[in-house]
Amino acid sequence: MAIKIKTLSGYFHEYQKSVVNPEQFWSQQAEEFFWRKKCDTILDWNFEEPKIEWFKGGKLNLTENIFERQIFTRKDQVAIVWEPNNPDEDSISLTYSQLFDKVKQFSNVLLSLGVKKGDRVALYMPMIPELAIAMLACARIGAIHSIIFAGFSSTSLADRIIDAQAKIVIATDGGYRGAKTIPIKSIVDEALEKCDSVEKVIIKKRTGENISMKSGRDIWWDDICQGVSTENTAEILDAEDPLFILYTSGSTGKPKGVLHTTGGYMVYTSYTFRNVFQYSQGDVFFCSADIGWITGHSYIVYGPLLSGATTLMFEGIPTWPEAGRFWDIIEKHQVNQFYTAPTAIRALMALGNKFVEEKAMNSLKVLGTVGEPINEEAWHWYHDHVGKNKCPIVDTWWQTETGGILISPLAGITPTKPSYATLPLPGIQPVILDNEGKELQGNSVEGNLCIKFPWPGMARTLYGDHERFKLTYFSTFKNQYFTGDGVKRDEDGYYRILGRVDDVINVSGHRMGTAEVENAINEHPRVVESAVVGYPHEIKGQGIFAYVVCNDMDDTTSEKGIIKSIKIGVNNIIGPIAKPDKILIVSGLPKTRSGKIMRRLLRKIAANDFTNFGDISTLLDPGVVEEIIEKSKAK
Repeated sequence: MAIKIKTLSGYFHEYQKSVVNPEQFWSQQAEEFFWRKKCDTILDWNFEEPKIEWFKGGKLNLTENIFERQIFTRKDQVAIVWEPNNPDEDSISLTYSQLFDKVKQFSNVLLSLGVKKGDRVALYMPMIPELAIAMLACARIGAIHSIIFAGFSSTSLADRIIDAQAKIVIATDGGYRGAKTIPIKSIVDEALEKCDSVEKVIIKKRTGENISMKSGRDIWWDDICQGVSTENTAEILDAEDPLFILYTSGSTGKPKGVLHTTGGYMVYTSYTFRNVFQYSQGDVFFCSADIGWITGHSYIVYGPLLSGATTLMFEGIPTWPEAGRFWDIIEKHQVNQFYTAPTAIRALMALGNKFVEEKAMNSLKVLGTVGEPINEEAWHWYHDHVGKNKCPIVDTWWQTETGGILISPLAGITPTKPSYATLPLPGIQPVILDNEGKELQGNSVEGNLCIKFPWPGMARTLYGDHERFKLTYFSTFKNQYFTGDGVKRDEDGYYRILGRVDDVINVSGHRMGTAEVENAINEHPRVVESAVVGYPHEIKGQGIFAYVVCNDMDDTTSEKGIIKSIKIGVNNIIGPIAKPDKILIVSGLPKTRSGKIMRRLLRKIAANDFTNFGDISTLLDPGVVEEIIEKSKAK
């Protein structure tokens, strides 16, 4: 087993080793895994082409490292705990041995359908065990899985299937999400009217919906698995063979198919999982993300299972049948590490403490956040009410493109600071550049966050479009991976993510991070969440426009009073330069189904541009946009 960092001095020691000799450091981390053949070259890279190759020539199969490598010591240990949407339905536990048999059997099913190494398989499924089984089966036979969140529209689904030229689609008849039933198969049928690459569709029965099955194309999962052997030999792959494509939500233009490869991603997700969350054998790890997003790939399936962990999958939502569902799951399954999004924390915080205060949750040891910087108020609520003042919070920063966590506290080791991601993980070499590309040395600086040296888990390309990969991530600053995020490094050397650089507002020559203004606004006791954008200002160049969601709004509530007190609060927390010029109280913000705020829409509305919004069908609630437009026009 690779070294797990256990002290702060241990972190600094490992970090120093990792930057002085990165190749030796990552080679040591790779040694714990089972390689059919050791690599010829640990690292070959340049950021001009760009080319990134880790462990090139090394032969392996990732699923052999989950199963064969561990099966004798873990065969009776629970690998996956599945908690259904409805708490009245039984949860399911699969041991490593049971999961292995199911993966081998479904691998044989895919092979029987003619799926071979390099073929793309699209998965459009709710959070049920078969989703994990199918993705692992793809990895076992060398097929490239492309998981598409089962909340995307048929148009978005079709776009992704077409781009990947998927041969097989795996789906369900329907899905449950809180009180809703999602008609998954009908969405697949509509999408496939535009797709000519798909040969077969495998359907797992989940809701019992009445669906149409196209003769010759559609097959029931249970039927095709019937009697299939559970004996299967894994395909041997090169470390740089593709593992999966994951499409970013693509707020503008064609979705980007981020491609990750096998060996480096395996080493990186396992290493970061163990160290960030300080996972110990026997712990139960609960990440509330959907496997349709990178968080679910890396920290529900691959990272935990490669580390021999017990990982929990949850099909439902945190507010159904009532807002204590997360806390009930933690108590029921004695969860030790809990990893969720600040959006969920803020939503639960707004509903009051009554759903959480009666829950003991004594098993909890570590709390984590992912997806966006967490504001201070939510951080303290999470720490005080969920963690009962005893659980460290790891505020993790990373991206779909990075494959795993890059900047984060190590639980219980790194001293934390609310709203700061703190320090880079071993092997990660961040730099802060100004807009001209000059590195800003030392502490108390702010600029563009770049990474100057590759790490094993990073994306290798955008599927079918390497030039776009180069332009998006490597052309802004020479010889740097540009994250697209602004960052501040404080007097302690801690990193605080300020949001996307195009969400940084230049007010009278002063750079103002939208996340920083939002954090200040969110401190207001009536504010649930906010989104800040820049808009053209006659005097300042850019003004600050804030869209604010408040709780307990009724006919007697004075919007003017709330707006005035928000401005006073921002003025007090940051200073007059950050005070919003305009504040619009709204009932909700336009979000993708992954929880990302569609700021381009908000920027257009703030600029009084009410035309050409593009496709908003993938939003969680498209009606929110219409409401904001009407309210903005009325102002």
